Amino acid sequence: MDKLKLIADEADYIVAYKPCGVNFHSEEGPGFVSLLNTQLGYQLFPVHRLDKVTSGLILLAKSSQAAKQFTEMFTSRKIDKYYLAMIKAKPKKKQGWIKGDMAKSRRGTFKLMKTKLNPAITRFYSHSVGVNLRGCIIKPFSGKTHQIRVALKSIGAPILGDLAYGGEPADRTYLHAFCLEFEWHGKSVSYQACPPEEGAFTHLLTHEIFAIWQKPSQLEW
Repeated sequence: MDKLKLIADEADYIVAYKPCGVNFHSEEGPGFVSLLNTQLGYQLFPVHRLDKVTSGLILLAKSSQAAKQFTEMFTSRKIDKYYLAMIKAKPKKKQGWIKGDMAKSRRGTFKLMKTKLNPAITRFYSHSVGVNLRGCIIKPFSGKTHQIRVALKSIGAPILGDLAYGGEPADRTYLHAFCLEFEWHGKSVSYQACPPEEGAFTHLLTHEIFAIWQKPSQLEW
């Protein structure tokens, strides 16, 4: 496998790019964290994760102390995450909130419920970028497993290539962790990494709407 790309290498943490199709934890073979540990020659401490099918930014701490702090920040929603996705079907609504409890479904998937006891909370914007193709920018306000995938399926627009949630077959699952923003020791930091300009993502990255979405924190969330 090619060398994994580092977006930032700071005193307390790194931000790295996880390619689509790489397991986060070691399963059939070495996972993303294990590969990074080997590449860098020291142990990293994961504080959040991405599904195998998702590409994009991952934050990893360099010490257990920093990991504890980051975990608390994720729990208290002090780290903003923004994702890009591609959908084919016309969603029930083009933007807005998607809220509901998540329950286990079949074959390792989840479903969104109408109850809101401990809800997954997601907000998104979508825009047509071609014939029967829409780009989405999404901000999760909670950290549930498969949250974005379940949210988009619940409005009748599963992510392109996400077969587990009824998406149309494609060369990949079109979900990408695009931007991370947080404050660390009094300094505001922002990291971005675009998905590869290929396949369906090309239509979004070359569309005028993407110029607006490149400053995600300036959108109304």
